[in-house]
Amino acid sequence: MTKKIFIAGSGGIGEAAALLLREWCEFETEIYLGDVAEESLRKVKDFVVRSSEKTSSVETVLMTGDVNDAMKAAFEKCDVLLDCAPGSQAPKMARFAKDFKMHYANLTEYVAETDEITALAKDADTGFILQTGLAPGFINVLAMSLYQKFVEKHENEKIEKLGMKVGALTAHAHTPHFYGFTWSPIGVATEYVKSSRVLRNYKITEKPALSSRETIIIGARTYEADLTSGGAADLPDFFAGKARNLDYKTLRYVGHYDWVESLIRKLPKDENLPLALQNVMLEAIPSVEDDLVLVHASVDGFDKNNRRRMIEKAFYVEPLKIGGKSLRAIQTTTAAPLLESAMLLLSGKYRGVVLQSQIEPKEFLKGNFISRIYRD
Repeated sequence: MTKKIFIAGSGGIGEAAALLLREWCEFETEIYLGDVAEESLRKVKDFVVRSSEKTSSVETVLMTGDVNDAMKAAFEKCDVLLDCAPGSQAPKMARFAKDFKMHYANLTEYVAETDEITALAKDADTGFILQTGLAPGFINVLAMSLYQKFVEKHENEKIEKLGMKVGALTAHAHTPHFYGFTWSPIGVATEYVKSSRVLRNYKITEKPALSSRETIIIGARTYEADLTSGGAADLPDFFAGKARNLDYKTLRYVGHYDWVESLIRKLPKDENLPLALQNVMLEAIPSVEDDLVLVHASVDGFDKNNRRRMIEKAFYVEPLKIGGKSLRAIQTTTAAPLLESAMLLLSGKYRGVVLQSQIEPKEFLKGNFISRIYRD
């Protein structure tokens, strides 16, 4: 039976989701692309269907603040809404999903919007998987899978530390910043200044961003990692009392964070700090298309014989060529978890709000979209 999927937002992630869905889905689909910009819709549709041997239909829907006739017609047909719109629009998109009895999955790390959707969808007949991109998203499910393996192998549900680390990087980096923008500059600046939700001594607390730096070697290469906001999703709640320490950190090349802190020290510490930091970073850092994504998760604790043990896993993802087209690593590593979440929702196993700690890791990690992008 053909499944109908609405993708709201035709930016980089919406574009990637539409292309991967059409090229790789294991059943017939009809894709509806929605956006407020007609020209963007036209370009993305052309990108997705050009030179492709696939025959799944791709329709475009011009979206407005309220439900117009075209939106209504599409929503009434669709089984799931994948929200790739700006995070501030997430509650509105979730309302559309609930009103038209669609499943829903989104990417946003915004706390207030996530809380609003949680209240909205708690009694919904359809499933709402929240914060299901790269970080938050894939990294959290990976961490849960390692925790389950640790408990099964070492027979101890309490652990010393759960670490989650993700870096959207460039193949080359230059002094003094050792960085290149591969995604939203304001997103990068914001995560550098907003506090991070962590576990310390089994209890939930907040720590300032960039306040707990470490050096880590992954695949024989040296990186630095530090606390940033948003990536832990609901895992601090799940692991409170189970993990002595838990945190999410962003990976960078060594030297980057010292440079960032030198900028922050010169800026006013007010509500405009993220924007101010973005602006000074943009003066020095180029935007780069040829990117890579590094993901690392670890579980550290004691086995039943009180011997210290660690389980860890890393993925290194480069840009993808598919059907003669190119997708950046940040696009595929974000879109694939979103699409895998759609597959879970379409299976009918999930109802109401589903947070990252509630996703079944084995099924998710073995899924068609995840396994093609996150390869050993």
